[in-house]
Amino acid sequence: MSRVLLVDDDDILAELLTEYLTAEGLEVNRMPDGESGAKEILTGNYDVVVLDSMMPKMNGLDVLKTVRAQSNIPIIMLTAKGDDIDRIIGLEMGADDYVPKPCQPRELLARINAILRRSQQPVDTSGAASSGLTASGVTLYPSKRQAIVGDQTLELTSTEFNLLEVLMRHAGQVVSKENLSQEALDRKLAKFDRSIDVHISSIRHKLGDASLIQTVRGLGYLFVKN
Repeated sequence: MSRVLLVDDDDILAELLTEYLTAEGLEVNRMPDGESGAKEILTGNYDVVVLDSMMPKMNGLDVLKTVRAQSNIPIIMLTAKGDDIDRIIGLEMGADDYVPKPCQPRELLARINAILRRSQQPVDTSGAASSGLTASGVTLYPSKRQAIVGDQTLELTSTEFNLLEVLMRHAGQVVSKENLSQEALDRKLAKFDRSIDVHISSIRHKLGDASLIQTVRGLGYLFVKN
C-alpha cells in the first residue's frame, strides 16, 4: 500500500481528501502545519507528499526548499486557484506537480497515481538494462532511476527524470509538449500549462549545458544526439 503524507492546515479539506484517498487504497497521514510537515516528510516513510502552499509556522514553499535540500521525494503542491506565480515558483523549486485549490479529490488521486506509476516501477536486477541510455555525454539508467553526467549523479525530481527519459529515448527527434506531458506526467497537457517548460528549464540547469535540450519553437523540445 502506497503511503501519502498530506500537509495542510485546512481541517475540512484534509478530512475529505483523507477519506477519499483511503477509500481508493492509499494509506494517508496528515500534518497540520509546515514545520511538523517538513520533519515528517524527511523521515523517508512516504511515497508521495501533497503539500499546501499556504500554512502556519512554515509555508509550503519553505517546506519545499527545506525538503529538496535533502530529498527528491515526489511532491504535489496545492495552490490557490489562478495563482500562477506560486505555481511557477513551486515548480522551479522542485515540486513535481500541482493541483489548484479548491481541488477535486478525483483529480488529486489521478496526479498521485501518475507519479506513483512512474516512481515505483520495479527495479531491473537482470542486468539487461545495465547499459542505460546514452547521448551527448549523459547516461540514464531507467531501471535505477539514475542520471549521470561525467562522473556526477544528477539530483533530479521524479518528474524531471521522467521528462529527461522521454527526451533521451527520442534523442535527435522533436518531442511535442503534448507528448511529453502524456508520456512523462501521464496526463493531457492543459491549456496555458507551463509546467513542462519550467521542468525543462530546471533539467537544463542541472545538466550544466542548456544546449543539450533545444527548444523548437511551435513544436516542442529536442535532446541533442551526439
